[in-house]
Amino acid sequence: MMTKMDLYCDYVCPWCYFMTGRIDRLLKEFDVSITWRVFPLHPDTPEDGRELDEIYQRYPYPKADLIEHLRRNAKALNMPYCERSKTFNSRLAQELGLWAESRGAGERFHDQAFKAYFVNHENLAQQDVLLTIVQRCGLDVEEARAVLTERSFAEAVDRDWERADALGITGVPTFVIGEKKLVGAQEYRSLSTFVTECGVVRR
Repeated sequence: MMTKMDLYCDYVCPWCYFMTGRIDRLLKEFDVSITWRVFPLHPDTPEDGRELDEIYQRYPYPKADLIEHLRRNAKALNMPYCERSKTFNSRLAQELGLWAESRGAGERFHDQAFKAYFVNHENLAQQDVLLTIVQRCGLDVEEARAVLTERSFAEAVDRDWERADALGITGVPTFVIGEKKLVGAQEYRSLSTFVTECGVVRR
């Protein structure tokens, strides 16, 4: 029997990006389905972005150590990863991501959104960037434009944000099955142990 798991993510979270390969492996090896939930990592980021130096100041570690840690993780996972100077507001990308989910193309959109930011350092708050992602996914660009204009998936994003707050989620990625949560980027062994303990069976 398929077990349902919620995954809370944000497109500007490097650890969410780094987990994508392990999540793909989990789906192949276990009878689990994943519902993508969006999370407000830096919701107050202006449209033109915020300097990462400002973000790094919030952590009790030297900036150089944080950057090197991220770089080493990307290299170990053999994932393309660019040097970035800014983080961008991901709210509109999240709305389009949930729209793509409703069209059965969520996985494609999430992959392209992560690459737009972490590989190409594109501003996910800009409509032309988002519509290019939609085009890369083979989705209807004009329908996506209407979603952005009418903000037709804004309430769906609000519901995910409210759900995350109600569950006490403060960081991403966070995996949720029933009442149990696994927080943060995890080695595959920890992720597989979590789902096994939640009663998920192997394929």
